[in-house]
Amino acid sequence: MTQRGQRTRAEETDEHRNSRLAVMGQRCQQRRAAETEEQRNSRLAIMAQRGQERKAVGTDEQRNSRLSAMQENAV
Repeated sequence: MTQRGQRTRAEETDEHRNSRLAVMGQRCQQRRAAETEEQRNSRLAIMAQRGQERKAVGTDEQRNSRLSAMQENAV
């Protein structure tokens, strides 16, 4: 993002930020509602692949933290 855009975002009010994020969320929901099953499957496969890539490059500390959180949720 440009410095101008960063400065604008830093100066925006909470109300304006919430409105902007609500519009973004609504557009995302509309796109997902219109997508085909094939498009949905493709999007989810890409998300899963990115998750695997993040896990692959994570440090031992990050891995241990993630496993600890999983263990806490399982109990």
